[in-house]
Amino acid sequence: MSKNKTKKFEAGQILIPLIALILLALINLIVDPSFFKITPVVNNSGNTVLSGYLITILDYGSELGILAIGMTLVTAASGGQDISVGATIAIAGSAMLKIICGGVSRPTEVKNYVVTVIVAFVVACIVGMLCGAFNGTLVAVFKIQPMIATLILFTAGRSIAAWINNNELPIVPDPRFAYFGGFIPGIPIPTTVFIVAICIVIIALVLKFTNLGLYTQAVGINEKSSKLNGINPTFIKFLSFVILGLCVAVAALIKVSRLSTINYSVIAKDIEMDAILAVALGGNALSGGKFNMWSSILGAYVIQFLTTTLYKFHVQSDALAAYKAVVVIILVVFSAPTVREFFKKLFSFKKKPAQKGVA
Repeated sequence: MSKNKTKKFEAGQILIPLIALILLALINLIVDPSFFKITPVVNNSGNTVLSGYLITILDYGSELGILAIGMTLVTAASGGQDISVGATIAIAGSAMLKIICGGVSRPTEVKNYVVTVIVAFVVACIVGMLCGAFNGTLVAVFKIQPMIATLILFTAGRSIAAWINNNELPIVPDPRFAYFGGFIPGIPIPTTVFIVAICIVIIALVLKFTNLGLYTQAVGINEKSSKLNGINPTFIKFLSFVILGLCVAVAALIKVSRLSTINYSVIAKDIEMDAILAVALGGNALSGGKFNMWSSILGAYVIQFLTTTLYKFHVQSDALAAYKAVVVIILVVFSAPTVREFFKKLFSFKKKPAQKGVA
């Protein structure tokens, strides 16, 4: 594909979640313009912060955006999805709390707080990457279909997380730990916005200055052909799962920080589905191959926009998934290549060449 065609493809692809975002914004603007109101409030810590539905979307959409980064690479390289993301967040979060609390469920203080949190986060990253490596090995080496391979951690992950802390729920006593999933004193914007910005910058630099994106797409499009061109498909698939594991560790830091504790059965429940939907809504083929990272990230915020909108309309939590599924199905169907091609032909007004008269 030429450079101009690639740019045209990417521009058309990012248009899909952008249109969805505009539609959701228009619906809220018509039904209740106060949806877009942002006001300064004083939180429980006594700090002045910004509050409103848009802030909520930015806050909770950020952790989903981080997961969408890793899920996009996994989908592109393997042609499948990782359904163990939520369980892996529980495992990484549990390991993090084990280090911070020192194995005590109710510590009175955290000694050497800064060093301890850094060490705990590094441990969480290692644990997340090990879980990713486990899934990646099953997929890349043993050629197991991704959804089946990740079903193992999906089933056993939360039990492993509970086992790490002896089925206890450790609570971090230091209020500073809540900064990662909340607000830093003096800064009215959620810390998660800065965290996702750092992740986006890092992945942008990686895709720009390395061949990761090119190799990932090559493997997803044609594994045999990429191998003939000197690319190692096994390593690329394995690496994509490891990167997703790293993204999961960052999301675990945010999730655990929000409450300074963990609930193994509830934390990040069904978040893997939203991450997969973000990739699909971004116009990326779930069968692998060419991808647009920025469309996936925007898709993550569209999913959170939709979730927040449904809560705003007082949709019951047990019915939330059904409503969201209907809307997302419509959006995904309209973003399908065949549907896009149909509308392209339908609204094509190219002039037919004039027929030459017979002499």
